[in-house]
Amino acid sequence: MHLSLYNNFISWLESHQGTCFYKRFLGIECPGCGMQRAFIELLKGNILESIILYPALFPLLFTLIYLVFHLIFNFKHGALVLKFSFIFTASIMIIAFIVKLTNLTH
Repeated sequence: MHLSLYNNFISWLESHQGTCFYKRFLGIECPGCGMQRAFIELLKGNILESIILYPALFPLLFTLIYLVFHLIFNFKHGALVLKFSFIFTASIMIIAFIVKLTNLTH
């Protein structure tokens, strides 16, 4: 029963993905393109496929989850961890975006 609800939820997510305005108007993917598909693959248990689709998903999820816990528990060095986590995540997003752009031109 619960597994079919989970599968229905994943099917619903797949059929209700948002479209990228950046890609629609400029014809190239934005730095966030692939995140929805990667998250769905992660929910399906396809970790490698998720990483391939959007390498920054795991650091982004860590940053968001850590942020919530830091806001609740106010960790001693939480702000510093969040700062480095944000920089790391943004760096992966930018590098992956540049790689994606260079692969489109070749």
